[in-house]
Amino acid sequence: MRHFLNALSFAVALLPATLCAAQIQGKVIRVLDGDTIEVLQERQPVRVRLLNIDAPEMKQPFGRWSTNQLKSLLAGQSVTVSYTQTDRYGRVLGRVVTANGTEANRQQVLKGAAWVYDRYNTDNSLPALQREAQTQKRGLWADNQPVPPWEWRHKK
Repeated sequence: MRHFLNALSFAVALLPATLCAAQIQGKVIRVLDGDTIEVLQERQPVRVRLLNIDAPEMKQPFGRWSTNQLKSLLAGQSVTVSYTQTDRYGRVLGRVVTANGTEANRQQVLKGAAWVYDRYNTDNSLPALQREAQTQKRGLWADNQPVPPWEWRHKK
């Protein structure tokens, strides 16, 4: 029995964090910018930061456009947010999927409305979507020298 319990403890320790992911389901009540929304869950607003991406800041070129892209995709929509953690501001860091199966994180990158946040990215498929957006000069990639938001914030 002791060997079984040791083996079970070892197996549980090896489970990837994604298997322990939590979910929020609710309606998007607010789009704050190109990578942050609020979802109403059980009458409580939950702030969600879209995982793996970083959208232009509001005062940055393409900032308002990026926000509008996310609004057109999510405003008033029922969504499921899968997440494993929150950030230092208390926001849920998650993947946001609409009722029809569209993942907002991927769409923002594909439209050229956000960068892949290389420093924190865990989705290996996103860089290819970004390269496609760059090649097609979609959204912010129409700019000759777009400045990533993390660099723009650092300069400010």
